[in-house]
Amino acid sequence: MRLEMFDPAPIGVVFTRGPEHRLAYTNAVYRKIFGDRPLGRPLRRVFPDLAQSGYFDIFDRVLATGEAEVLTAVPIDLDFADSPQEETRYFTFSVSRATVSDGSRGVLGVIVETTEQVTAARRIRVLSEERRRALLRYRSLVRAGSEMVWVTGPEGGVTEPSPGWQRVTGQSWQEFRDDGWIDAVHPDDRASVVERWSRALREVQPRFTHTYRLRLATGGYRHFAVDAAPVRDGDTVIEWIGTCRDVEQEWQDARRERLLARATAVTADTARPDEMLAALTAVIVPELADSCTSYLLPQALHRTPGTALTAERVAAVTRQCPAVPPPHHAEHLGPDSALVRAADLRRPVHAVFPPGSPPPDIAPTGTAPWLAPDANSVVLLPVVVDGTTAALVVACVNGDRPSLGQPEISLLQTLLERAHTPLSNALEYQRTRQVALALQHSLLTEPPDVPGLDIAVRYRPSSSAAEVGGDWYDSFVLRDGATVLTVGDVAGHDLPAAVTMGQLRNMLRGLTLDREEPTGDILRRLDTSMQTLYLECTATCVLARIERPAPDRLQLHYSVAGHPPPLLVEADGTAHFLNEGRSPMLGLLPDPRHGTAVHPLPPGSTLLLYTDGLVERRNEDLTDGLDRLRRHASTAARRPLESFCDELLAGMLTADNDDDTALVALRLSVP
Repeated sequence: MRLEMFDPAPIGVVFTRGPEHRLAYTNAVYRKIFGDRPLGRPLRRVFPDLAQSGYFDIFDRVLATGEAEVLTAVPIDLDFADSPQEETRYFTFSVSRATVSDGSRGVLGVIVETTEQVTAARRIRVLSEERRRALLRYRSLVRAGSEMVWVTGPEGGVTEPSPGWQRVTGQSWQEFRDDGWIDAVHPDDRASVVERWSRALREVQPRFTHTYRLRLATGGYRHFAVDAAPVRDGDTVIEWIGTCRDVEQEWQDARRERLLARATAVTADTARPDEMLAALTAVIVPELADSCTSYLLPQALHRTPGTALTAERVAAVTRQCPAVPPPHHAEHLGPDSALVRAADLRRPVHAVFPPGSPPPDIAPTGTAPWLAPDANSVVLLPVVVDGTTAALVVACVNGDRPSLGQPEISLLQTLLERAHTPLSNALEYQRTRQVALALQHSLLTEPPDVPGLDIAVRYRPSSSAAEVGGDWYDSFVLRDGATVLTVGDVAGHDLPAAVTMGQLRNMLRGLTLDREEPTGDILRRLDTSMQTLYLECTATCVLARIERPAPDRLQLHYSVAGHPPPLLVEADGTAHFLNEGRSPMLGLLPDPRHGTAVHPLPPGSTLLLYTDGLVERRNEDLTDGLDRLRRHASTAARRPLESFCDELLAGMLTADNDDDTALVALRLSVP
């Protein structure tokens, strides 16, 4: 048998040789389906992407037994040549042993694709099953002892009374008939119900389902699921029959899951409490409320219950403009405010009332900007974290919309639980900051009075509540009459950094008082002590000693350990940095060496020591900050020393500075 005879065949043909089934021949149809697979290689290696390995076993059996095998409409999963991705197709195979013209024995496979036939047959089965089930559903619907069963004509319009409908909605037959049932549907749902029902009638859909709210005879609304189907006589629709089933609890459960999923999604990457509350506020409106306002309480840790309250509004969303929250705004609330009462009680304050008529204890005249004019209910929700009311959320429903009830309050509380972690962190930051700032201020003492010298000090904490640094300054007079100035900065922005700062500051003061020695030697001893007592601590420091070698002359002895250089501003405004006496920061080298530099101090000049918070800015080179400081200091050189310091801080610090700043300035009097 010559294999070339299969080249024009309209079906796929493949021939393999030997027990390894090395691919010896494929015709054009086969290659079009399975691709141009390499000849001469074993079949298992030619088709590494074939998911069903059992097909290789068929080739083994046919070659071994000589008995042909036929497989009908079997699936094959792989990357087909004419398809962009792996898929499943169906084929009929005939596999038999064969000997070709050169005497080689192998396996001949004849392949016909039957994907279209299999798919068509499956589609027919599915359609038949759908029709069978539709008939069963229809019969069950007709037989169902449902709470409400109704019948309409082929064009819509109720044609028969429904005792169940009358019992639930209170509509009489005269009110219910024709299209009167629409009056019992909630106003917000009518448009969608009419549109969907009209389309079902027009297209004669095999089944109509919808969920909407119905007004109850007892008042209020509940969700009902409508399920209806056309009744046919041949091809003609003679009527529609349907049921309404109370699904209020199912709808509440589904809404709960949906809102919780949305809340999780919008807060997934949010850590700031104001952003968290703003995101949750946007979820609450319009699903649960017509308006929602969220407040942070920045004074939560200090306020006495029953006193006035300052609340920072961080989000306000209404149904009319849900995407335009107002900017941050502080609202001052008196002790009689309902918001203050909710904060003090640490539990929700809830009220339902006729639209536009809130009770006086909820909204005293002129004190409720958060309440819409036509509100019918409101809930004031305190967000309590570790026993402290850290935030307040106000939700309102307006007009004839169903008022807020316990299900909505419970869901609001569950949503707001997502803000507990960032709020807890914010409170902890506040506590940490209070302790650290109290520690720092207890150590940052007033400068001494020294004849002929004017000394001023300043300390500005970071603008971030989470940032409390280890900056310090100090100034004092030694027994030999020399005046000592120092500034430093312990690495870190937390309470441990502030504690370590206090310990190092006191240690440096003690070492300086202990011996009258060069400033570099004192820093060396401080460095050694640090590496012994604070193994993982690093710090920068400037230590300056002002001596009077002659009655009319002062000179500066100073050492700089990894710190920005001192700035000397002469009386005429000439300003330059003192770049001698430099060494690495403290705590860095195991065998520290710190040098001492000496520089004269001209009469009327100003010496400025400062921490890096004064000159460093994000995304800016330090040299730019130093040059800016030199220019500001030169401009302010003739100002009194206190004004000099204030102008430097005003000109150098930004509103969002994220580092503490300490400085000490010394000015020599003019003879």
